[in-house]
Amino acid sequence: MKLTPAEEQLMQYVWKQKKILLKDLIDSYDEPKPAKTTVATTIKKLIDKNFVAYDEIGSTRLYYAIVKKENYFSKQMKNMIHQFFDNSTSNFASFFAKEASLTKEELQNLRDLIDDELKNK
Repeated sequence: MKLTPAEEQLMQYVWKQKKILLKDLIDSYDEPKPAKTTVATTIKKLIDKNFVAYDEIGSTRLYYAIVKKENYFSKQMKNMIHQFFDNSTSNFASFFAKEASLTKEELQNLRDLIDDELKNK
């Protein structure tokens, strides 16, 4: 499931903190900070989408992610590769290597990663 940019931004804070209070979520934002109601509405949407859950501690809610960051972004990358690169990871890798303005060192690191993956296959 795709998140809106506002939902993704809030999820970044939840993923980073593991467990977080609404007050601390609001404090995570740069100035000007969003209204408490805006953040509360966004967190409610994330709960409805089964991305976030909470533990009640008295009258306070401690929010935490249900969906792991790696799982969400992996699915988003797969969707992007399907949509823009004809479902070809090779086409994506070629585009990335040419268009990302990688340094020689970064390209070497990518080559090393690929070599390691080849050894594991």
